[in-house]
Amino acid sequence: MPTPRRLHLRRRPILIAAAALTILVLAYLGFTMWRMSYVPADLDYSTTQLSESGLYQATIVPETEPIAINQLHTWVIHIETPDGQPLTDATVTVDGDMPQHGHGMPTRPQVTQNLGNGDYLVEGMKFQMGGWWVVDFLIGEGSEQDKVSFNLMLEG
Repeated sequence: MPTPRRLHLRRRPILIAAAALTILVLAYLGFTMWRMSYVPADLDYSTTQLSESGLYQATIVPETEPIAINQLHTWVIHIETPDGQPLTDATVTVDGDMPQHGHGMPTRPQVTQNLGNGDYLVEGMKFQMGGWWVVDFLIGEGSEQDKVSFNLMLEG
């Protein structure tokens, strides 16, 4: 039969492993909580943005203000060249996500109609929670393609 000292020595590696695992779990939870609450202080919430390479300027017009949570709604996006000429025959795709949470939108919004004069109807917009969202539009005309992003801070 093992002596109490031997039992203590056998348990020591288990206790060390349990303590290390606890520290790792707490560190992960702390990092996750920090990441989920971190919003850069210099975000631009303007509804008009220049695309990444400067090819296009876009303006979003949500159907309602403030933007509703857990409700489908539509937007109009107006796209023009930097010198103000409407982009009348663009292909536009939409995507959105919550950078803090690492998930996207619960829907797959799409541009469903070219309204003319650089305006495009975006249907299927839905945000399932409040917080910081980024909505990206990939805009193409001919062989040129560029992305424009909009930061949103939604109350929820």
